[in-house]
Amino acid sequence: MKHINLALQGGGAHGAFTWGVLDRLLDEEDVEVAAITGTSAGALNGAAFKSGMVRAGRDGARDTLDGLWKRMGAIGDMRIAHWMRGLEPAHIAQALEYSVPFSMADAWSRLVSPYAYGPFYRNPLEQVVDRFNFDEICAEDGPDLFVCATCVRSGKIRVFTGHEISTDAILASACLPNLFQAVEIYDPSSGRTEAYWDGGYTGNPALYPLFNGDLPDDMVIVNINPLERDEVPKTPQQIQNRINEISFNSSLFRELRAINFVQRLLKEGKLKAGEMSRVLVHMIADDELMNDLSAATKTVPNPVVLNRLKQAGQAAAHQFLRDHKSDLGQRSTVDLPAMFG
Repeated sequence: MKHINLALQGGGAHGAFTWGVLDRLLDEEDVEVAAITGTSAGALNGAAFKSGMVRAGRDGARDTLDGLWKRMGAIGDMRIAHWMRGLEPAHIAQALEYSVPFSMADAWSRLVSPYAYGPFYRNPLEQVVDRFNFDEICAEDGPDLFVCATCVRSGKIRVFTGHEISTDAILASACLPNLFQAVEIYDPSSGRTEAYWDGGYTGNPALYPLFNGDLPDDMVIVNINPLERDEVPKTPQQIQNRINEISFNSSLFRELRAINFVQRLLKEGKLKAGEMSRVLVHMIADDELMNDLSAATKTVPNPVVLNRLKQAGQAAAHQFLRDHKSDLGQRSTVDLPAMFG
């Protein structure tokens, strides 16, 4: 049996890619997930995965993930998007990005605070998250689950785990401040109620919860924000999208750089084995596809795009398992020295 930890990035509706990855990993009877750290869509996927595993094993995890994305709009009456079926994801992204409704909504979100809605405000994700079974999510059985959010007042990350995980914790993890009002949750460490925004600003996702000595060495990062874009963004939408990608990848890069530094010290004998955790880093991603998509496909859960993202996630996970399953427990498959050289 190969034991792994999962680090699930946030990225709005692009989290359907992670849905596909998890669906494919569930096929591998000899691969077991010991812990999950997730932000935003990664937190939703992690919660669905754990809830289903606790209730009914692998079949339960698959059913709960399918139910989550059905509520998000991935499965349903495909006739509403029939005209998009023959289009490539890049063309759908362009069609959405330059559509009048999306352009108006995007401009509105930059001019009007979510607090301006007063008593009419409601977070649209709440009805999705409320359907989770938190007795299962907070259970001691199944993989450990860590949900990341950003404290507005201090700018520091907060990681919710165990019985701290709730509807509010997951909504906080996915709270983009230009779209949603901050989520307020009591913090026992400060003794006050704190406001929280999306965890991507401080940990997308946070990796350090996976350094516990009781957890496996292997950390599989499911990356849904492209690390690189060859073309320089020029339109306002492209510029804002790339700013968000860089911002949300920066925390991940910082932790990977720290892992690389520690691994180098261990290799050079400047740290003794056992003083620091051995971390084997792996990554499942499809940067080519993600480069074809945009902020529009993140915020508009189009059924066609979401189902193609699921298929892409399944394919990426299949390729990873084909190429690197034998490396699990043996070595990293992400070349960190080259990444930071």
